[in-house]
Amino acid sequence: MNKKINKYSKIFVAGHNGLVGSSIVRKLKEYGYKKILTVSKKKIDLRKQNEVENFFKKNKPDAVINAAAKVGGIYANNRYKADFIFDNLSIQNNIIHSSFLTGIKDMIFLGSSCVYPKNCKQPIKETYLLNGELEKTNEPYAIAKIAGIKMCESYNFQYGTNYKCLMPTNTYGPNDNYDLLTSHFYPALIIKILKAKKYKKKSITIWGNGRAKRELIYVDDLADACIYFLNKKTKESLINVGSGIEKTIEQYAKFLIKKFKIHLDIIYDNTKPNGTPRKILNTAIAKKYGWKSRISLDEGLEKVLQSLNINL
Repeated sequence: MNKKINKYSKIFVAGHNGLVGSSIVRKLKEYGYKKILTVSKKKIDLRKQNEVENFFKKNKPDAVINAAAKVGGIYANNRYKADFIFDNLSIQNNIIHSSFLTGIKDMIFLGSSCVYPKNCKQPIKETYLLNGELEKTNEPYAIAKIAGIKMCESYNFQYGTNYKCLMPTNTYGPNDNYDLLTSHFYPALIIKILKAKKYKKKSITIWGNGRAKRELIYVDDLADACIYFLNKKTKESLINVGSGIEKTIEQYAKFLIKKFKIHLDIIYDNTKPNGTPRKILNTAIAKKYGWKSRISLDEGLEKVLQSLNINL
């Protein structure tokens, strides 16, 4: 019988310096967890099997939250396809298998809504996985994450583990990546509009036609979901995590322009890809187990601006 996770259990958070991982660590501390285990890239390369296995044998975590991944927006995914598939497959294979070898029964594996088919019926249910072609610009990343889902499902089936795969929608928050080439769309919009205000520009350019729809979730909501589901025994191993907040890219841009109290024209670069037309998640399974998103778009933006030390 696997012991129940409690405030004194040793929880390994992989990827603790990233957007999601850093939020998970903050939330675990906030909830009173005493033994949070992290490791820097300088000490361990999660892509190296021996290094990861030795780390697990030495430190013996009670549970794992895997937020470690190579991530990026359309440009990065499309430009560095080989890096995205190799790095992500390696990281997750090593963490999942090392968890099993060490006798760890409870794990959260974080994926992304991009695992679902490009032209998916909306809102997206977990059962739609592998029911159609993926969006080509992030196909290698998505395939790696799908492999992680199937790996967790297989270990649950064969070995009776309690490995759950949470599929979040577009996530934003403190410690985000604001590089205009490699970031996701929302932090890119935030920094682009803030720079336009600072340098008194008259317009901004956004990729595509602005009509692609995206759902956003504030990172602390996702971190909360990870901790909530870590110790839950669920019938399903794949669970969507979303907010229900959905707008077009153009609407998000206009929302930010209004919030930042600036007048800007929006120029659309139709030579650049739109990505998946729409991605809103059906979160009925998460809600069935008692979890739902709580942080609004306005509140999330306030927290982001605080983290950037920006007062409007």
